[in-house]
Amino acid sequence: MFDADDLAEIRSGKERWEAETLEPVLDRFGERAAEFETDTDGQSVDRLYTPADTADQRYDDEVGFPGEQPYTRGVYPTMYRGRLWTMRQYAGMGTAAETNERFHYLIDEGQTGLSMAFDLPTQMGYNSDDQMAAGEVGKAGVAIDSLRDMERVFDGIPLEEVSTSMTINAPASVLLAMYIAVGDRQGVDREALRGTIQNDVLKEYIARNTYIYPPEPSMRIITDIFEFCATETPKFNTISISGYHIREAGATAAQELAFTLGNGIAYVEAALDAGLDVDAFAPQLSFFFAAHNNIFEEVAKFRAARRMWAQIMTERFGAEDPASKQLKFHTQTAGSTLTAQQIDNNVVRVGYQALAAVLGGTQSLHTNGKDEALSLPTEESVRTALRTQQILAHESGVADTVDPLAGSYYVESLTDEVESEAFDIIERVDERGGMRQAIESGWVQRQIQDVAFERQQEIESGDRIIVGVNEFTVDEEEHVDIEEVSEAVEQSQRERIADLRVERDDEAVEAALGALRTAARDGENLMPHLVNAVKTYATTGEICDAMREVFGEHQPGIAV
Repeated sequence: MFDADDLAEIRSGKERWEAETLEPVLDRFGERAAEFETDTDGQSVDRLYTPADTADQRYDDEVGFPGEQPYTRGVYPTMYRGRLWTMRQYAGMGTAAETNERFHYLIDEGQTGLSMAFDLPTQMGYNSDDQMAAGEVGKAGVAIDSLRDMERVFDGIPLEEVSTSMTINAPASVLLAMYIAVGDRQGVDREALRGTIQNDVLKEYIARNTYIYPPEPSMRIITDIFEFCATETPKFNTISISGYHIREAGATAAQELAFTLGNGIAYVEAALDAGLDVDAFAPQLSFFFAAHNNIFEEVAKFRAARRMWAQIMTERFGAEDPASKQLKFHTQTAGSTLTAQQIDNNVVRVGYQALAAVLGGTQSLHTNGKDEALSLPTEESVRTALRTQQILAHESGVADTVDPLAGSYYVESLTDEVESEAFDIIERVDERGGMRQAIESGWVQRQIQDVAFERQQEIESGDRIIVGVNEFTVDEEEHVDIEEVSEAVEQSQRERIADLRVERDDEAVEAALGALRTAARDGENLMPHLVNAVKTYATTGEICDAMREVFGEHQPGIAV
């Protein structure tokens, strides 16, 4: 963009500006800090950026045009000028009936995609009447014990008209089978089903620990889903490779990016090892990132992620289909940044984080309720969170042009820096044999824990200001309405399971579970058997137990 003479003139002009204009002001007033750094990566932020900071950047190869490789500027040519991002508010309210009511409310309020949160027993593959579920039923999301619950969740919601994201991992295959079964009952063509299952078990071993099976069979289940959905539900994203929880555990932006793409590499390798063609399944891969407070760092992260994935899929895996190289992602604003103190401040935090996600080119977005540091969000706070997205879309102007921060000397330079650091981390992962081995050794977890410890020390010392927590505090006690899940939910779910067992055909259930066990032992694709099992009204726990019998359970501390 600038030739050598232009750049020399710019550098000379900057030196003159520093001596004649800047120096007298610094001598008299100084600056707020001796140095400035990005929010999490600690990268030095210069006082001023000029074309000299991006002098080595090759526009066609590193920035390019939206809808074309390297996809730095977006995966679609028109981006939000053609279609706005999907506004997908996370919801799961104790019982299936309550969740159905919340879904209808959100659709009526203008939400364009549904997102399901599941309670802890469902996430771990237990029924609500299991002793392991005691005290947790419906607390973190909706309890799904059988297809009957899933049918109730989507009562009156035509699946061909909505896109549904399900935040479920270890039993993702079971919940996907239920969703497909609901669609079959509604008469919806499977090819019309749209949505995403998270289905990312590697990050469970890193950050969340809601796993069931050991890694090898877990990876086998994931590749079975890839194969099945490539032909049966081609519009459904088979995995949402999740950096969000890695970031929530304390990772930097570059670590979030590196470990997420590292997990993506591991899933692609597993699918290739299972004999799948990369261009048959890669277009259905999707990603899930966090959006934190530093707008420029987050935008740079999202832009770098697209460029990196295109390079990885091209050079590492030989993908040829452009759709295989396009990193499409969902974003959620950062739960870890929300504070229990002065919770109205969270509305502002969420607004800025949502802005970063949109400026970064997200395909869908969840904005947190202001009260999520305390409980499940109330209806009022969910509405405010959704309105945040709608104001961004329709009043702010950020959706009117593609990649509006492109060409910013700072943003382009920071994109390069984040990419470089993330690739360095991926190289260190490769040196350890890949993500499976790096997780097994505890190396990945230690990298994140070290950063989390440092950040907490900064907060406690006051070096890192959290408004309303360690600075700008108030003494008044705030009154906050909290969404509470009644203990009656657990009893209600127990009664529903008891009724189901009386009403269903037990012989059909046992036959379906037996066929599932045989398929698990023989290496047959599990998905057709799972769809059949859920249609007999086998429960979530029974299905997961059938696979536990064959695959066993992962034991913490044992090599993954």
